[in-house]
Amino acid sequence: MQMQRRKLIQAIGAVPGLLTQKHVHASTSSGKNAGPNYEKYKGSKVVISVPAHPHYFAMMKLLPLFTKETGIRVEVERMDSKNIKSKQMAEMSKASGDFDLVSYVVMWKTEYVKKKLLLDLDPFFSNPRLADSNYDLKDIIPIYLENIGLVGGPKGYLSGQGAHLYGLPYGAETSILAYRRDVFDRLNLTPPKTYDELKKILPLIKEKTTYGAMTSRGLVGHQCVHAWLLHLNPLGGSVFDNDWAPTFANTAAVEALETLKLIVETGPKDIPYFDQGDMIASFIKGQASMYLDSSLIFSLIEQNASSKFAQNIGYALHPKGAISSSESGGLGLAIARNSKNPEAAFLLLQWLTQKKQDQMVCHFGGVPSRLSTLNDPTMMRRFPQFALLREQLKFANPDWRPIIAQWDQINVEFLGKAIYVAITKKEDPSQALMNAIPKVRDIMSRAGYLQGAT
Repeated sequence: MQMQRRKLIQAIGAVPGLLTQKHVHASTSSGKNAGPNYEKYKGSKVVISVPAHPHYFAMMKLLPLFTKETGIRVEVERMDSKNIKSKQMAEMSKASGDFDLVSYVVMWKTEYVKKKLLLDLDPFFSNPRLADSNYDLKDIIPIYLENIGLVGGPKGYLSGQGAHLYGLPYGAETSILAYRRDVFDRLNLTPPKTYDELKKILPLIKEKTTYGAMTSRGLVGHQCVHAWLLHLNPLGGSVFDNDWAPTFANTAAVEALETLKLIVETGPKDIPYFDQGDMIASFIKGQASMYLDSSLIFSLIEQNASSKFAQNIGYALHPKGAISSSESGGLGLAIARNSKNPEAAFLLLQWLTQKKQDQMVCHFGGVPSRLSTLNDPTMMRRFPQFALLREQLKFANPDWRPIIAQWDQINVEFLGKAIYVAITKKEDPSQALMNAIPKVRDIMSRAGYLQGAT
């Protein structure tokens, strides 16, 4: 399976198995572009709900150009990521809501679709009045498209029979290791290629320096679960087995939690209070020698750190455990089902994710969503880290966490608490995970995934 996914990413023409031939033809055919018909929508307005996120800060710089080219006005409502989901749910549940486009975290996609809050994008891409024949949907990074955009198929959120496209990646990510060259040179270390190497150098760096070895998220709830998941899949673990029985207390899962606990013990002292922003800030401020999380770090280092500091940062692949693996996640854009202007919303969605705009948003501090951006010689000279990102994407796993409607509750209420008590030394890692099993089994049974709780 992993080799198949690797070939899928390496082949520019490979698209997750959701698209009909009609859909592929409509979105990738060459020749004179018969659409979109912007004139019809001139003067209309699209309202977009976005989080306070670096990629969407970069997007804001593109919107005046969109309005100039199309005559479509764009109104942006930006909210803190902690509150945006509840606001989106409230608006999209109305007969007619305020939002036309919504930016969503990948974990919400299945829930949004199950509650009939999003529009299927297939009919838009098949409409010659709206679809740009030069769009090239196959050029979007396949793992990102599958992970962020598809609902249906195997497990309800992967590519395959029954999968439909409900969103496009916009602010997508995988995991990357960043490290301080000066510290590694002084201690005569090389970036860890394996988890065994990582676990050996964590206490060494802590002992030999005055700051933390590796920073991490650690705040109770989603943040510490995300940190644990980064290590779970590479070490051979998973949250559920193929029959949806919880497996997050087995040997691999406990090893992942013990690894996270070691990172906390040898890292900056405030990790148990760190969300994503705090974690990134601690690395940029020099409080840690390593970072292992979102590839968003590329643009954040460049945008927010001094040039001297940025030049001192090196990047490497996510260390290998039982397998080579990295996260796939981040943000996507979708059309609200109750949008007042769904066709104009599609035109904005399509325009933002075009090849030209994908490159432009990277120059403003955003992240790439297209293979052509990663392979463009000019972009590679400007962003040499794209070569590493392209290599890491060969191992990105679209199923590194279960994207089911019940995940938010499991993530925040149960795993989020179990992992937190373990990393703060209030409970043994194995016991903490075991304590959450009955509660999660009950949720999965009531949702119909399991035949009765035990």
